[in-house]
Amino acid sequence: MEKKTIILTRKIQIYVDCEDKEQKDAHYKQLYEWQFMAFQAANLIFTHLYVQDRVKDLIYFTDEVKVKLADRAKDAGGILNTSRMSTTYRVLSAKLLGKMPSDIFSNLNNSLYSVYSTERSAYWKGEKSLRNYKRSIPLPFSGKLLKFVADEKQREFRFTLFKIPFKTYLGKDKTDKRVLIQRHVAGTLKLCASSLKIDNGKLYLLAAFEMERDEHRLKDTVIAEASLSIEHPIVVKVGKAQFQIGNKEEFLHRRLAIQAARHRLQRGSTYNRPGRGRRRKLKSLEDWDAKEKRYVDNRLHLYSRRLIDLCVKSEAGTLLLVNQQQKEEVAKDEEFLLRNWSYYGLKEKIAYKAKKAGINVIEE
Repeated sequence: MEKKTIILTRKIQIYVDCEDKEQKDAHYKQLYEWQFMAFQAANLIFTHLYVQDRVKDLIYFTDEVKVKLADRAKDAGGILNTSRMSTTYRVLSAKLLGKMPSDIFSNLNNSLYSVYSTERSAYWKGEKSLRNYKRSIPLPFSGKLLKFVADEKQREFRFTLFKIPFKTYLGKDKTDKRVLIQRHVAGTLKLCASSLKIDNGKLYLLAAFEMERDEHRLKDTVIAEASLSIEHPIVVKVGKAQFQIGNKEEFLHRRLAIQAARHRLQRGSTYNRPGRGRRRKLKSLEDWDAKEKRYVDNRLHLYSRRLIDLCVKSEAGTLLLVNQQQKEEVAKDEEFLLRNWSYYGLKEKIAYKAKKAGINVIEE
């Protein structure tokens, strides 16, 4: 039976809520140490899981080794003295217990085991390479550990995690982050396993909220056919009605204008005042890179939102992306399309909003 809930993840900027500079620096140092340990642990987990799967292929072992990856207490042919998920947990516990909160490496082990189980068949077929985690990996933890407390003006929220005090930085938030936290504080919204992320010296809380799907009167027999292209971002056909969402002038021309402005700055960056070398010279280029990213992200959110709204209005329970795989294969060989049309980003946003609305997406 399909679940009636959906997990919404929101990226919320936070900072260590401490006035003492030495204590604050100690907290940040502790977080960086945990992040480095989590980075090592993540790659260790995947290495162990992959080696366990390939034990049978190591033909230079004795025949007694080439048996099942199962607990000996439950299966006579098993070679493990515990369940398979517990094997990596015991490895992490032996290495990290006392150095890192057990809740972090326990959640890390559970989430990565789930990811590996999903992708293991692709590894065997050679369709996907083994994941390699970077040092910027988030620190996962159980949602029950997080208790938000609103400040006097109800604008920001404080919480303590692993004995470290934090405070949110929502500012002039125009999204639903503040509302979601307020609903959680009121007890109407559940907080699931979340994580802390350190990115360029800034702290972010990746909060995962579990909420019910939007209830709409949809008919599975009504199919909306959507075509994604660079000429018209989305063309939707429902029955005899056809709609166009966005246009080439709005999306592509604006994006090319931003790229042209960045190129002009790049040519003139040689003559910028260095101050601190390369970083200061290229500061303006980084700003325009961020501007292009924000513009594209905003447009894709708008287009996907309008598409889902049309499907809901038309009571379409199924959304068919027409000839999408063929278009992506063509885009791989066309440098211009690959650079300027965000197929994956738009599909990802459509799938997320469709799931929230209860619409089934089929890619042709």
